Amino acid sequence: MMTDISPGLILIIGALLVPLLRGRARSLFMLALPVLAFVHLIALPYGLSGELEYLGLNLVTLRVDRLSSLFGYIFLIATLVSVIFALHIKDVVQQCAALIYAGSAVGAVFAGDLVTLFVFWEGTAMASVALIWARGTQSAYRAGMRYLIVQVLSGLLLFFGVLLNYRATGSISFEAIGLETTAGVLIFLAFGIKCAFPLLHNWLQDAYPEATVTGTVWLSVFTTKLAVYALARGYAGTEILVPIGVIMTLFPIFYAVIENDLRRVLAYSLNNQLGFMVVGVGIGTQMAINGAAAHAVAHILYKALLLMSMGAVLYRLGTVRGSELGGLYKSMPWTAGLCIVGAASISAFPLFSGFISKSLIISAAMEEGYFWTWLMLLFASAGVLLYCGIKVPYYAFFAQDSGKRCEEAPPNMLAAMGIAAVLCIAIGVMPAVLYSVLPYAVDYNPYSPGYVVKQLQILMFSALAFILLMRAGLYPRPMGSVNLDFDWIYRRPGRSMLQSLVSLWQLISSRGTKAMTRTVSAFLSRLYRHHGPDGVLARTWPTGSMAIWASLLLAAYMIAYFV
Repeated sequence: MMTDISPGLILIIGALLVPLLRGRARSLFMLALPVLAFVHLIALPYGLSGELEYLGLNLVTLRVDRLSSLFGYIFLIATLVSVIFALHIKDVVQQCAALIYAGSAVGAVFAGDLVTLFVFWEGTAMASVALIWARGTQSAYRAGMRYLIVQVLSGLLLFFGVLLNYRATGSISFEAIGLETTAGVLIFLAFGIKCAFPLLHNWLQDAYPEATVTGTVWLSVFTTKLAVYALARGYAGTEILVPIGVIMTLFPIFYAVIENDLRRVLAYSLNNQLGFMVVGVGIGTQMAINGAAAHAVAHILYKALLLMSMGAVLYRLGTVRGSELGGLYKSMPWTAGLCIVGAASISAFPLFSGFISKSLIISAAMEEGYFWTWLMLLFASAGVLLYCGIKVPYYAFFAQDSGKRCEEAPPNMLAAMGIAAVLCIAIGVMPAVLYSVLPYAVDYNPYSPGYVVKQLQILMFSALAFILLMRAGLYPRPMGSVNLDFDWIYRRPGRSMLQSLVSLWQLISSRGTKAMTRTVSAFLSRLYRHHGPDGVLARTWPTGSMAIWASLLLAAYMIAYFV
C-alpha cells in the first residue's frame, strides 16, 4: 500500500533512476521527485504504518505525527529549492548523492523505531560525504575523510546504544529515551555529534566550506536539523541541553567575527542558531518545543539562502574570502538583495522568519524562570547581527570596491534564492501559517509591542556597535589567516600519533618480512639439499641397500602387527 511507503524512499529510489536520464528529462525528473514526495506526505494519515518483521524485530518504517510531518515538509521544500539551485550541475554523482542524502534524512524523520533510524542515519553520512569530495581538491578530500570518520563514529554510538537499549528493555521503539541508562547516554552522544555540540562541532566548520558550491547548501539543510529532530523526539526536557545550547549560541560569535572565509562564517553561525534550538528542546515545554521546531524551519530557509548567495559568488569569482571581495553589488545586484533578506532573517528583524521563531524560544526561557539563559540568548541574538547579519553582505557586496567584476548569478540560482527569500518574508509576515503546523497548539503573538520594541533596540544597539567599532578600527578586518579552533588540540597530536603508528607498523612489517624471508629461504635450502639433484633422497641407491631397507621395514611391520 502507498500509505506504507516513506516519502524518503521516493527520493532514494528516484535517485537510482537519475543516471538513466539525460538533459532536460533528468532535470524535470529531479524537480518532480520532491514534489511527488510532498504530495504523498500530505496524503499520509497520522499513525504508525509500514510495519515489518526482520530478525525477530518489529520495525516501524513510517510514523506520521505533527512533529515528523513538520520536519518532512521543510526537508522536502528545501530539497526542491536545492535541486533548482543545482540545475546547472551535470555531475550525476553529485545529483544522486544529494537525493539519497535528502531521502535518508526524510526517512529518518519518519522512522518509528531505532533500527530504522540507524539505517537512514548512516545513509545520510555515506551519501553526504560525496558532496564534499566532489569538489575535487586535496583539502576537500582530507576534510571529507575527517567528516566521514566523525559521522561513522556517531553511527557506531547509535548502534551500540540501540543494542544496549534492546538488551535492557526488549524494545527498539523510538520514543523518549533520557539519560538514566548507558544506552541513553550513548544515543545522546550520537545525536550530539550530528548536532555539533561544543567540542564535537569542528567537523562542521571543517567540512561544509570545503564542499562544492551546491553541496554546502544541501549539507546545511539536513544533518544538523535531523539531529535537532532526534533530540526533540528522544530527549525533550533533558536539563543538560539548556547549558549546552547556551554555549552553542555564544562561542561561535568570537570565531565568526575574525573569520575571513564567508562560508566558514556561515558555518559558525549555523552552530549559533542550533544552540537556540537545543535550548528549546532542553526546556521541553510545549512552547519551547514549538520554538525549536519553528526555528529549525526558519533556519533551514534563511541559512540556505545565505549559503546560496555566497555559493553564487564562489561560482562566479572562485573565492568567498572577505579580504578579496567588495563592491559586488554592482555586478550581482539581485544576489546582493537576496542575501540581505537572508541576513535580516537570521538577525531576527521583525517581518522576517527568524523573528517569529526565535521569539518563541526566548519567551519560553523567560516563562520557565531561566533568567540567565534568557539573558544569554538576548546577547547571542545581538551578536548574530554583528558577525553575520552585517558582516556577510557588507564584506561580500558593499565594502571598499575590490575591482572584481562578473556576471550575475545564473537564472536557476536566482530562482532558488528568490523562492527561499519569499518564504522567509512570508513566514515573518504571516506567522500563523507556520504556527498552525507546529507540534502543539500555539497561543502566542510575536508582534506584541513590548517584544517588537525590545528586539528593535537589540538590533539597533548591535548595528551601532558595528559602526563605532569600524570607525575606531577595532572591528577585525578580514585577512588571509587560519584561525585555530578546538580541533587543533586533537588534529595535530592525532596526525603525529598516526604518523608514529604508520612508522612503527612499517618497521615491524619490514622486520617481520625479513624474518619470514630468512625462514622460508632456510626451509627451501634444506628441502633442496635433500631433494635436489645431488640430494640424499634423489640419489640412485644400490640394490643391496634397497633390499636391506625393505627387509627392515617389513620386519618392523610384522612385529607391530603380531604384537
